Amino acid sequence: MWSLHGKVAVVSGAAQGLGRATALAVAEAGADVVLIDRNEEGAQATAQRIEAFGRKTLVSNCNVSDPQAIEDLFRTIDGQFASIDFLGNIAGDGCLARPEDLSIDDLHRVLQNLVVGRFAMCQQAGRRMLKQGHGSIMNIGSLASSTALGRGHIAYSMAMGAVIQMTRELSTEWAYRGVRVNCVTPAQVVNPSLQARMADDPLLEGRFLKGIPANRLGQPDDIRGIALLLAADASAWITGAIIPLDGGNMAMNAGGTPGHQLERVQSFSPKS
Repeated sequence: MWSLHGKVAVVSGAAQGLGRATALAVAEAGADVVLIDRNEEGAQATAQRIEAFGRKTLVSNCNVSDPQAIEDLFRTIDGQFASIDFLGNIAGDGCLARPEDLSIDDLHRVLQNLVVGRFAMCQQAGRRMLKQGHGSIMNIGSLASSTALGRGHIAYSMAMGAVIQMTRELSTEWAYRGVRVNCVTPAQVVNPSLQARMADDPLLEGRFLKGIPANRLGQPDDIRGIALLLAADASAWITGAIIPLDGGNMAMNAGGTPGHQLERVQSFSPKS
């Protein structure tokens, strides 16, 4: 039920972060892996670790915002692998800008990266999965898919909201034909970009933790269990799900106070 032996996974953003953790998780469970990242050197390093497990890899620096490049990549995959069983649809760039300052060109770029590119990946993988009668797609959304972040995230949040609806629509269209589509929505996960922002603003991490009851930021390895679950037959009846990966962030009311923020607990006794 948990084994991925004989299966093939395609993972974008595989050089670092959530993509790298996903690729390693499915490889350890037995899958051969196609590793996509514009940082080809980083993807090759991930491939070396996977090959040490005895798995086959293919590394590509495909631009995952370009549908033609994606189509060409999947043709290459067809020539080297007999099937595509799992897609980890992870890579994609956003931008930060106040709504009144956001240029339409930047908005188009973010939507191309995070919506059009993700859809093209789903479409190419989905066509092959539908033909073989089975497969699983894990889209990566965001906390911003379902709730507003402010702080200049308008373009990113619009795009990530679309990723959730894309996931639901694809699941509804494809589930009866054997293809499952789910979406994981992380909160703040430590990566080089976030580390740079926190270095520039020493108070930023503390502001994030006020909304995370688990009292820590996410780490890339936090996705490993979910990725394996969604790739494996263990999740055969899970599709169309939106799965938070957020330390309890979405569960807490905006006016709530996580336990680690409470300085003291008051006890009250009923008056006699």
